[in-house]
Amino acid sequence: MTADVWLPIPPDEIQGLPEGPHYRFWNGAEDFPADPADCAFYVVPYMKPAALCVRPLPDMTSVQVVQTLSAGTDNVEPGLKHLRPGVRLCNARGVHEASTAELTLALILASLRGIPDFVRAQDRGEWLGGFRPALADKNVLIVGYGSIGEAIEDRLVPFEVARVARVARSERTTARGPVHPLTDLPSLLPEADVVVLSTPLTEATRHLAGAEFLARMKDGALLVNVARGPVIDTKALLAELETGRITAALDVTDPEPLPPGHPLWQAPGLLISPHVGGPTSAFRPRAERLLVDQLRRFVNREPLRNVILTTGATGA
Repeated sequence: MTADVWLPIPPDEIQGLPEGPHYRFWNGAEDFPADPADCAFYVVPYMKPAALCVRPLPDMTSVQVVQTLSAGTDNVEPGLKHLRPGVRLCNARGVHEASTAELTLALILASLRGIPDFVRAQDRGEWLGGFRPALADKNVLIVGYGSIGEAIEDRLVPFEVARVARVARSERTTARGPVHPLTDLPSLLPEADVVVLSTPLTEATRHLAGAEFLARMKDGALLVNVARGPVIDTKALLAELETGRITAALDVTDPEPLPPGHPLWQAPGLLISPHVGGPTSAFRPRAERLLVDQLRRFVNREPLRNVILTTGATGA
């Protein structure tokens, strides 16, 4: 195989890459590393703007695989219309579960136990005591029960939560219990003390957490979003937060990055982290293992992992 592979990590820093392809390093620089028409396997730069990620796609006339290093693929899917039929889009399942689940628990615990208030009080030199909610004995609802949702539940178990309810696009049964379809949300939301959004961004999930969804949440409930910003209707969330009826913790926002002066910055009962669920020390080794495995499969013409869709076959 003599085709080009574009990598956003310098290839000489990745151990175990299979021989054969020409490896080109491109992490979003203005100049392409080679002719995009010669690229057969394109690994999308990580944590870069969507417009940059799709910029080479119209010229990638020979590409066979587009591999993201993110769990979601919504940033590149708009560019797939430029590609010929048969191109496989793969996501980074297996890369972000540990770090995203860690952050999810951190946001839940920080919000419930009042850590932001303690930090502000420390800055003032104030001893801020009092009772706070615990995660123990709470009912948790996970909306989006893929590999990240499963990893979140794994980490919830030792905290002695009362119950975990699971929701995904389609109904199924797991070793831990049933996974409800999205249509069951109206009956599940009023019972949840903590609602975690970890669903992919699709047309079905855009503004899923809108005014009706939020109104069904119980008084005092916490909403945590580690999915994508547009899964929540920002205007509807602001309206609920202003009442003080619910609280929220967001690792992703709409818009993103959140601009200075945006009302979310000053919204009561809201903790914001700047989309840091994935970029941790856990990312690089897992990303490299995925790329080595995928490229070995590609070179040996074996089935790829994590294929989300194939252009032409799904209307992409």
